[in-house]
Amino acid sequence: MQRAALAIFALALGLASSGAQGEAAPKARDIALQDAYEIAREAYIYAYPMVLMDATRAQLTNFADSGRAGFGPPNRFNNARAFPPADFRAVVRPNVDTLYSSAWLDLGPEPVVLSVPATDRYFMLPMLSMWTDVFAAPGTRTTGPDSAREFVVAGPKWSGAVPPGLELIRSPTRWVWIIGRTQTNGAGDYANVHSIQDRYRLTPLSAWGKADYAPPPGKVDPAIDMRTPPPAQVARMDAAAFFARFAEVLKDNPPNPADYPTLHRLQRVGLVAGNDFDLGSAPPAVRQAFERGTADAKKELAEAARKSSGEAASGWSYRVTGGAYGVDYRFRAAIAYSALGYNLPQDAVYPSLARDSEGRPLDGNERYVLHFGKGELPPVRAFWSVTAYDADGYFIPNALARQALGDRDKLVVNADGSLDLHLQSESPGKDKEANWLPVAKAPFNLLLRLYWPKSEVLDGAWTPPPVRRIP
Repeated sequence: MQRAALAIFALALGLASSGAQGEAAPKARDIALQDAYEIAREAYIYAYPMVLMDATRAQLTNFADSGRAGFGPPNRFNNARAFPPADFRAVVRPNVDTLYSSAWLDLGPEPVVLSVPATDRYFMLPMLSMWTDVFAAPGTRTTGPDSAREFVVAGPKWSGAVPPGLELIRSPTRWVWIIGRTQTNGAGDYANVHSIQDRYRLTPLSAWGKADYAPPPGKVDPAIDMRTPPPAQVARMDAAAFFARFAEVLKDNPPNPADYPTLHRLQRVGLVAGNDFDLGSAPPAVRQAFERGTADAKKELAEAARKSSGEAASGWSYRVTGGAYGVDYRFRAAIAYSALGYNLPQDAVYPSLARDSEGRPLDGNERYVLHFGKGELPPVRAFWSVTAYDADGYFIPNALARQALGDRDKLVVNADGSLDLHLQSESPGKDKEANWLPVAKAPFNLLLRLYWPKSEVLDGAWTPPPVRRIP
């Protein structure tokens, strides 16, 4: 730690050579130590999304060439070409609605041109800053259907000219995570989706228009932990490692314009945007304040994440906010902790359910029905689906190889125009099997995916109906 930074620490604790003596000195020191603790606790919540994003970026891009879906060098799309199989266990709550197209953009050397094809099917390419804000989301809802576009995605320090015919998207951070999704209507639709994915392209601006451009191989850093999931890596960081990582990432990924009140508080404990931060060089009292603040912030964050899901009267838990956070740092950190990569709710909302209408846990030893009255189907502009998962959030293997049901399936509507989905382990009868979502004789839960939800979802005028147990 530089001498100037140590002076800031000393001043923060009332320890500088001010001549303070006698009974006033302990009181001033106690107050300053409490300030240091509170700032450290707030700073952890503020910094958590960026540190988690950086750990995720490091692991997902540490490849010489494109690996499995979502893993590969920067500035390339890494596409999922098929739905996960029934025994898939890499991540919880996988989907069978869309195929993913993921890419990390490194905008430090130069901007990257994003090419988007014209397509009449639903897709979205949300762009997340290192703060986890969705700052742009090219796709059907925003840029429109059948609209081919070329975007220059530029970092915060770039000041060049945009070539004619290209549109500028200014990223607030050097690194950007694109988590693209393209509507996929079953395995028989893969070829159509692959054609669209192949036309999602990323090209360095200097190579734009050069037909012979080929992306260079990526760099593999053997020091990067490729086995431990990024959230676990961040959770085990002590205060010194966490804030040193944050300070380093902050150099190329600047704070947002509204962050000055927080930045000024961080300066009081020597954490200055653009500078290194070495907690080990701080006075012992400051180190202790940071360690205590970090430990308490971790507990606070876990509790905030637990409470962040929201709940509708019918038992479904979901949020209609997120993806853009402003200065609500606690909510931003809670969402990163529980659902990194969260979309704007205008693009997708995901209600989840673990209990029936009587408040009892869903269990495949019982039979259930999810009933939508006439005119009460999920109000969406794109499509909706209901997926069943086991208690751990994984697919439930079954004879029908059916993990979800939705409006793209050949569902049978009741004579009165209503719709019943049957949730049980055994067939409800041949006449009802089109509407049967199989589960195992074990606890399970549901996820309702609403793509491009209408205003009724976002303003609460429509909520999902309860799941009722059949006696």
